[in-house]
Amino acid sequence: MNLDILVLYYSRSGHTAQLARLIARGVEEVPGMRARLRQVPPVAPVTELAQPPEPDEGAPYVTRQDLVDCVGLALGSPTRFGNMAAPLKYFLDSTGAEWASGALAGKPAALFTATSTMHGGQEATLLTMALPLLHHGMLIVGLPYTEPALTSTQSGGTPYGASHVTGPRGENAISDHERELARALGRRLADVARRLGANA
Repeated sequence: MNLDILVLYYSRSGHTAQLARLIARGVEEVPGMRARLRQVPPVAPVTELAQPPEPDEGAPYVTRQDLVDCVGLALGSPTRFGNMAAPLKYFLDSTGAEWASGALAGKPAALFTATSTMHGGQEATLLTMALPLLHHGMLIVGLPYTEPALTSTQSGGTPYGASHVTGPRGENAISDHERELARALGRRLADVARRLGANA
């Protein structure tokens, strides 16, 4: 029986979604593990506008049951002034019931992000995304320096999680190192989740 890792993201221009798919590939390289790709809906200042039950493109919208079912979580967002985007924060702010029940406690989590510039807040975003997951009792999994691409990358990739530098107009394709590190993060998260499950 496969165990599910929830790969949950918000993506405005598609770059974070691309990272999510690479992380999902890494997850599924670990025997017995399966990636469950989900996204959060956008938020709008006009609250009367309801989102359709399924997005026009990309992964389905996340449900509370996805959080309960998963044995691990990869969480991704573009940077917004060194922090996660509002739609992802809005979703996390609504998970009080899961916090109270301990639905995520003891499960591993990993983080990923995309920025337009090299110093556009990648590491700050990854660190601030970790805070609500720590409150949920999750175990944060990063990228160790045993990953050769971490010391070779000239673009994205940090010990705090996978990342991509998109360029000011989104012109940069995901680099080989960024691709390698995203898949490595998925593999590491899935492997930790599998080990924790075996010892439960």
